[in-house]
Amino acid sequence: MQVIAIGSKTFVAGFRLAGARGIEVSTPQEALQHINKLVQDPEVGLIIVSEDLSEQFRQQLNEIRAKKPVPLIYELPPPIAKPKRIDYRAMLREVLGV
Repeated sequence: MQVIAIGSKTFVAGFRLAGARGIEVSTPQEALQHINKLVQDPEVGLIIVSEDLSEQFRQQLNEIRAKKPVPLIYELPPPIAKPKRIDYRAMLREVLGV
């Protein structure tokens, strides 16, 4: 299974060094278009998305996650971002629609 990172040039560069495929995007809409294509590919097991882009379309991501458990879509902060506190319970409730 393939691992694919989606984000800015610096975000993607680190994953490419680790052997993952990377897709450079500059807008949230562009990132969502690539994600919609990648979830249809059975060879893709993990999609890592830059959080600064994904926060713009998190609702759509949660809908995709609820419908398709594979590939796993994981959001990570970009290299220059400050860490955010994440409420995993709220995120889980949103994904499950509770």
